[in-house]
Amino acid sequence: MTASLFDLYKIGVGPSSSHTMGPMRAACRFVRSLESSGLLDRTARVQTDLYGSLALTGIGHGTDRAILLGLAGNEPAAIDPAAIECTVAAIRASRRLELAGKHGIEFDEPRDLIFHRDQMFPPGARTRHPNGLRLSAFDAGSSIVAASTYFSIGGGFIVEDGMDDKAADESEVRLPYPFHSAAELLEVARTHGLSIDRVMLANECERLRAIDPAIDPPVDIDGSAEAIEGRVHSGIGKIWQTMQACAERGMAAEGILPGGLNVRRRARRLAERLRAREASGQQGDPLAPLDWVTVYAMAVNEENAAGGRVVTAPTNGAAGVVPAVALYYRRFVPDSDNQGIFRFFLTSAAIGALYKENASISGAEVGCQGEVGVACSMAAAGLVSAQGGNDGQIEHAAEIAMEHNLGMTCDPIGGLVQIPCIERNAMGAAKAVQAARLALNESEAHKVSLDQVIRTMYLTGLDMQSRYKETSLAGLALNVIEC
Repeated sequence: MTASLFDLYKIGVGPSSSHTMGPMRAACRFVRSLESSGLLDRTARVQTDLYGSLALTGIGHGTDRAILLGLAGNEPAAIDPAAIECTVAAIRASRRLELAGKHGIEFDEPRDLIFHRDQMFPPGARTRHPNGLRLSAFDAGSSIVAASTYFSIGGGFIVEDGMDDKAADESEVRLPYPFHSAAELLEVARTHGLSIDRVMLANECERLRAIDPAIDPPVDIDGSAEAIEGRVHSGIGKIWQTMQACAERGMAAEGILPGGLNVRRRARRLAERLRAREASGQQGDPLAPLDWVTVYAMAVNEENAAGGRVVTAPTNGAAGVVPAVALYYRRFVPDSDNQGIFRFFLTSAAIGALYKENASISGAEVGCQGEVGVACSMAAAGLVSAQGGNDGQIEHAAEIAMEHNLGMTCDPIGGLVQIPCIERNAMGAAKAVQAARLALNESEAHKVSLDQVIRTMYLTGLDMQSRYKETSLAGLALNVIEC
């Protein structure tokens, strides 16, 4: 089933959706399953084994901390970022964990949290994704009480071993306008006389009604279901407010980012220079708005690198692209309004769902083309929609944006979401703006379809050596001295 907007845009914490949010969710799910099965009180020890990219870059991405927080019953969307440091410190100092916040056990980190850096997949696992972890609960006699293997497949999504990652999103919801490719999306919209954002809105309304059958009347795109559409808009509004707050915090903060690379925050300094230039009345640079796009993207990703509150878009590593382009639209595009913002997010989510279903949004699986590249494609499509472009122009913008991110590797220095990730978001946002402008100024058909470029991205990612897919074993991570 087509992924929901609210799955692609999830509120959580940094620095990584696949290495922080996913493992935290997996650990929390595991202890909740112990509780629901009546096994929590029998558990005396929990061991977590990490494999593949989670093992190789987990420390830099905060996977160890995420596991501790998840075992303690915390979810990324609910945890207070300000409480993370003291919570983790208390667990390590006391060498005790309160499983699900209810049952205390001993915790010996070297014994109970193991990074298998020489092994790609958990033993016996049927699923083959490079972000694997196995959680095992033992009783006082060291006998296994329960064990589960999970995979963090990007964007905070997790699947249990043996489940197809697409099947994990399936439900009983019968969407009014299902689509599984860009061609199908365009055809559905044409057949029913809808724009892409209205197709996505109707589907999101039906998802809400499936969760709460008491909602009445049923979805009617002609306006008789204003109440349920308002709930979708309210959810989008919360996402948008969280993104704006993240950018504001990033432009206000200064200092050194955590992790040991001694990377200095730059967004505040850049924003101050731009504001000073505007206050002095300096005019004449037609590309000045792109400087703000850069600042917005970097501000969000500096907040992400610091472990702050962010929104996956569709991942944490690419979290700055979409809000930067949305802020550009709201501030610099004449006649921009909230309805344009709603169209932006609905349309961008439709494009993101195509990548999620037909390729990947995991840097550990296909490189950064699956993160910043997908975010760039989503933002470009959203910007065209917000400005009133037609569906053909939306598809074209999404295709252009990805076409010029093909082959991009994921090689973070020190396993940290800092270099080249922060600047890469700024470049991705600028590409999205340019792709949207090119598509809006083009009236003739284009040669390469979005479906073709999505397929190309996926095959390119499969061909890419694993060293260049979030392992920090090649590229910049190998050739730049950590200092």
